[in-house]
Parts: sequence; C-alpha cells; structure tokens
Amino acid sequence: MSPVTAQAGPMVVVEHLSRVYPSSGGDVHALRDVSFEIARGRLVALVGRSGSGKTTLLNCVGGLDSPTSGRVRVGDAEVSALDERARTALRRDELAFVFQTFGLVPMLSAAENVGLPMRLRKVAPVEREERIAHLLDLVGLTAHAAQRPSELSGGQQQRVAIARALANSPRLLIADEPTGQLDAETGATIMGLLQSVVRAEGMTAIISTHDQGLRQLADSTLTLADGALVGG
Repeated sequence: MSPVTAQAGPMVVVEHLSRVYPSSGGDVHALRDVSFEIARGRLVALVGRSGSGKTTLLNCVGGLDSPTSGRVRVGDAEVSALDERARTALRRDELAFVFQTFGLVPMLSAAENVGLPMRLRKVAPVEREERIAHLLDLVGLTAHAAQRPSELSGGQQQRVAIARALANSPRLLIADEPTGQLDAETGATIMGLLQSVVRAEGMTAIISTHDQGLRQLADSTLTLADGALVGG
C-alpha cells in the first residue's frame, strides 16, 4: 500500500468485534458483532447507557483490551493482532487517551505534566518546551503553567490532561467520559475544547459520553445498546 493510499484510508476500522467476559453467573457479552469505520480527521461521539459497552469498545480500539473475536485496525496497524510490546508502542506513538479521572502527577506543575510524555520519549528540551507552550495556549492555560493540580479547578485539570494527551502529536484521540466528573457548564466547555483541539491538531477522535449535547459538536454518532451498535 502506498503512503498516499494509506493516508486516504479510514483511521479506524472495526469489523465484527465481540468481547465476552466469563463469569460465575454465565458469559457476559460486552460487545456483540460491532462493525464501523471512522474517517481521518473526524470527531465521533459514542453514546449509550451505562453498561452498554462503550468503555469496552474504546479499550479494544486503543489496545487496552483484546476482543474475543473480530478485528480492529488503527491507521495501518491491526491492533487486534499486535503483541503487548507492539501495542504499548502504538499507544505511546499514535494514540492518546483522556479519561474521567484526570490522572495528573500531583507534585508536577501543569507544564511539567504536559511535558511528561515527551520526557519519556526523550524529546529535545527546546522542542519539548515549545510544544508545552503551544499546548497550554491551545487549552487556554498559559497563565497557569506553574500551578500544580491541587491549585487548579476540575475543568482546568481536565484541560491539562487533554494537553498532555496531545503532547506526542497522536493521530487518534480516545476519550472515555471526559466530562464525567465535571458540572454541566464546565463539561460543555471541555467538549467544545475537544472539538477545537481535534480540528487544530488535525486528529481523529472518538469520545464516549452521556452528554447528548456532544451530538451537536460531533461529525457523527455511534450508539451502543447491550453491546450492539444500533445507530450512527
């Protein structure tokens, strides 16, 4: 496949994905024969009730979990066929994750938290500092660069988490209920911010949410019910 062809293809391809968890009360079918594609540069909302399979689906797409059957491709990588070492490299180099819990390092400043992924990749200090400044500006936190998480509001902490997720210029952003711990007004602001940064960074994004307002910001919507895809 030529680079041009690869670049023109979808960013995410999910085919006949199923995930079954054995339990003492019988098998739990978290995903049931789910198939879809997401084009590059698109923002997709993943909606459904709690327990519908949203987190399981995101974990399979991001290589945090393995499907029972079916396949997942992100870019040119068939995630479902990779070993753990290759999945770790994919998550480090190509993917970014944002969760309900902000996961910031308490003793580091906002700027240091944002720069942490680049330190792990041994990015040159000058390049790292430039990228940190750009990302803090992108999420509107330039004035808070030196503050630690405890000195920031919940919304500000989630902004830092988003900036950190973007540090290594990922191609795919996966966000699992990123506004789950925020009030409605702050949550709406964060959703708008996610839309802005996806556009500004030229990324693809899939975001699970209970917030029906995200439908207005997303390019398309995927709806899960009892592990099955029922709408889009």
